[in-house]
Amino acid sequence: MHYDVISADGHVDLIWLPPDLFTRNASAAFKDRMPHVVEGPKGPEWVSAKGAKFGLVNGMGSAGREYVPGVIHRSDRMASTGLYDDGKKGIRRLTEPEMRLKDQDRDGVQAEILYGVLGSSGRLNDPEAALEMLRIYNDWLHDFCRAAPDRLIGLANIPNYNMEDSVAEAMRCAKRGVRGFDVANRPDMTPLWDPFWEPLWQCAHETGIPVHFHTIGGRSPDYSKMPQYVVRRVQATHITSFQMHMGYMLMSLVFSGALERFPNLKIVIGEAGLGWIPYVLQHMDLEWEDQFKDLDLKMKPSEYWHRQCYATYQTDPVGIRLLDLLGEDNVMWGSDYPHPDGIWPDSQEFLTRELSGVSAEARRKITRHNAMKLYRLSN
Repeated sequence: MHYDVISADGHVDLIWLPPDLFTRNASAAFKDRMPHVVEGPKGPEWVSAKGAKFGLVNGMGSAGREYVPGVIHRSDRMASTGLYDDGKKGIRRLTEPEMRLKDQDRDGVQAEILYGVLGSSGRLNDPEAALEMLRIYNDWLHDFCRAAPDRLIGLANIPNYNMEDSVAEAMRCAKRGVRGFDVANRPDMTPLWDPFWEPLWQCAHETGIPVHFHTIGGRSPDYSKMPQYVVRRVQATHITSFQMHMGYMLMSLVFSGALERFPNLKIVIGEAGLGWIPYVLQHMDLEWEDQFKDLDLKMKPSEYWHRQCYATYQTDPVGIRLLDLLGEDNVMWGSDYPHPDGIWPDSQEFLTRELSGVSAEARRKITRHNAMKLYRLSN
């Protein structure tokens, strides 16, 4: 396969999966606890027995919101391709391989790294059933990607409640050739400085398979008792600060010493942007030099970033200006298809504009070479 552009951040959202996927494949003990589709006030929607709501069937973004014209510009642009109209007709462009590839072609992209069912395991509020749900999803994803293994690179979704279960699922997926582990991130997840994570770090170190943490932001505020004008202020603050939550995760990981103990461990921070990272690296170095040299680190914190970590972004002109501090080997571009904060189907326009000031070699690394190396792809 010849690659010109690889999107290192694409999505398979639960609400675009086959409606009976989980109930059809769950064991008898879990069948009633699986996400399933019911008729709602705005049409078919995904729910669970414990009251979880995953969103409208084939809805907008990972939360399956209703598409309303004129509210979000990028959603309007996606709607102009017929994406949501097709969804209402039951045409699942995200999760039918031939249609997914056509949407890659529309965007000038030859392959995608696929994150899946964002936040759904936490939303299910049922840890045992979540493990079953993720196993079913990983099996479906394996078959989906086999239709075009050089263009559809799926990340196995790894649970995070019980580390024994997590490692078992990671190894099950590793044995059949998965290219990456996507930890099912949630706001109340065990912090990365906790020894709880040690078995997963060791698993990833030994297999060489990168571990991914996709941004989901902090815990959503409770809007129920706020006046509408206050709600809009809080929403603007929450959405704008979404990616900043990943700074704490990066600091927790580095200061845990995991990257020192496991030098073959590779970490990807998905869709968190770039511009904040140089400050965090500099500040970690400062504090380590000043008062934390007793930690299990033999190098500056920033050196572990450059040796073992990656970040993906969709549009970040400020971050690109800081590329010398970030490291051009540590950055991967992604379209974020089909989320409303992404840039599909206009990726080439954004890439041309934002990378016009970098070298041809840096552009090659950001748009394809780094992803090819990390996910073992070849031209």
